[in-house]
Amino acid sequence: MLIGCPTEIKNQEYRVGMTPAAAMEAIANGHSVIIQKAAGIGAGFNDEAYTNVGAEIVDTAAEVFARADMVVKVKEPQAGERKQLREGQILFTYLHLAPDAPQTNDLLESGVTAIAYETVTDRNGALPLLAPMSEVAGKLAPQVGSWTLQKANGGRGVLLGGVPGVAPAKVIVIGGGVVGTHAARVAAGMGAEVTVLDMSLPRMRYLDDAFSDQFKTLYASRDNTADLITQADIVVGAVLIPGAAAPTLISRAQLSTMKPGSVLVDVAIDQGGCFETSKATTHDDPIYEVDGVMHYCVANMPGAVARTSTIALGNATMPFMVALANKGWKQACADDVHLMNGLNTHAGKITYAAVGKALGMDYIDPQAALKI
Repeated sequence: MLIGCPTEIKNQEYRVGMTPAAAMEAIANGHSVIIQKAAGIGAGFNDEAYTNVGAEIVDTAAEVFARADMVVKVKEPQAGERKQLREGQILFTYLHLAPDAPQTNDLLESGVTAIAYETVTDRNGALPLLAPMSEVAGKLAPQVGSWTLQKANGGRGVLLGGVPGVAPAKVIVIGGGVVGTHAARVAAGMGAEVTVLDMSLPRMRYLDDAFSDQFKTLYASRDNTADLITQADIVVGAVLIPGAAAPTLISRAQLSTMKPGSVLVDVAIDQGGCFETSKATTHDDPIYEVDGVMHYCVANMPGAVARTSTIALGNATMPFMVALANKGWKQACADDVHLMNGLNTHAGKITYAAVGKALGMDYIDPQAALKI
């Protein structure tokens, strides 16, 4: 199989879909790899790093899309890229289709077989290809929240860890999964007073057993959430419903109850955002203000630390990429129900129920797609 990796073109996205190590693994399994010129530079991989393992460097993304049997990326294909996809081709990348009807429609029109990193599962019910970026985004959230909290950026002018005689900032993390746990640990490590809200009692028991000396947990009832946000300096939205749109956790009306200059960091923005006033921003222009509350809603947070993110993502995606190449997508998915859970579109059909429901569109069972 010919596997292609184009340069990412989303605003300030410096990650690359395939590391030299992943290219080497694919080539060792008998496949060919083409990489767009300079695709890996932002993550610290020059073209020579790829040619040294046997990959071919091509000048344009158009050549990658035209030649590749499987296109491996990081972010969802942008409008111009989607026009180059075709039926019979595999697209392996993050998609986040539930809040994105234009992308979904374009993928359906192209007929491409699209497998989304964020809905691939494992035997424990976790999301192994989302987890590395969730870890990165979670660890970044307190850093960017602290920066936004600075007065020059419109924030309250509060130091996250305080100083002797001055109380630290209060950080509320909504969601105790991978993102939330890493956000809470880093915020606590920076000296903040941290509370994690979650609705899963088993998860809260785990967090309390593992991290009770670092942060507190509280049940995520509407009442508790409404009360805590009035005290918060930073609120991190870290909820996830796999493949579906994120739920709204804080309404616009509630912003008036928050401290002027407090900060919302929406890590769920790829799935539509978990605050009513969230809208996707970029690293170029990451923050905005609504009713006195600062919002940080960058849709590709891990792109800010491209090398760490690329290597972490490449480690996770490599075995699945090789399986798809070795067996073809139908056999690979038939052999691995967890990879099958990543199938989002095929031959003009939505194959992931949560996406179809979120967009009000027809969908089919992924097993049925194996027969098309």
